[in-house]
Amino acid sequence: MPIPFLAPDDDVTPFPMVCTALSEPNGLLMAGGNLSPKRLLAAYRAGVFPWYEAGEPILWWSPDPRCVIWPEALRITRSLAKTIRNGQFEVTENLAYREVMKQCGAPRKGSSGTWVTSEMINAYCELNKMGVAKSLEVWMGHRLVGGLYGIQMGRVFIGESMFSTERDASKVALAYLAQSGKYSLIDCQLETPHLNSMGAVTIQRERYIELLNEHGEFEADPVTQMRTHYA
Repeated sequence: MPIPFLAPDDDVTPFPMVCTALSEPNGLLMAGGNLSPKRLLAAYRAGVFPWYEAGEPILWWSPDPRCVIWPEALRITRSLAKTIRNGQFEVTENLAYREVMKQCGAPRKGSSGTWVTSEMINAYCELNKMGVAKSLEVWMGHRLVGGLYGIQMGRVFIGESMFSTERDASKVALAYLAQSGKYSLIDCQLETPHLNSMGAVTIQRERYIELLNEHGEFEADPVTQMRTHYA
């Protein structure tokens, strides 16, 4: 069954119910549209996120199952705990959001492309200005050596990507996030061995949507309110 395809200027058509997403490829729900704040906020509120490469239409996903981390169940090894105690890294919040995104989109071993396009960077930096998107930066002296970024919806943090140029730097960021006490759930979206090693598990999409609705604390009209607040 074909998926809905939106015109580039369409940021008002609602997302289809996530249960209608394709099983192959897993979670593909819709294509097209744009990365306006209104569209992106609607996506995250519905349990949907964009993921596509440069030159492709925007693709919107809601996979089943969903990879998550319960903050209290984050697995911190002895070596990571030692690294944290040593204080060799400093962690900041929202100090270098754009640079974190750029680093997350930098070429990686075994990969010829990136989904963190300039269009994505500009769109998420706009959400960062609105107080919805958040980054954690990990510094070694004056050098940015790791970090992560994502979207915060109430007590749910929806992680988008992380990077590390020094051993354990991204893990330090994730530990800082989990131990902040701000979140009931960290959404990792897609399962990876790296995340599994830190305690990530998979839950059914239906359960994820229930948790998102329970802990998301959505405002009635977040776009209007945030634009007024940051005008």
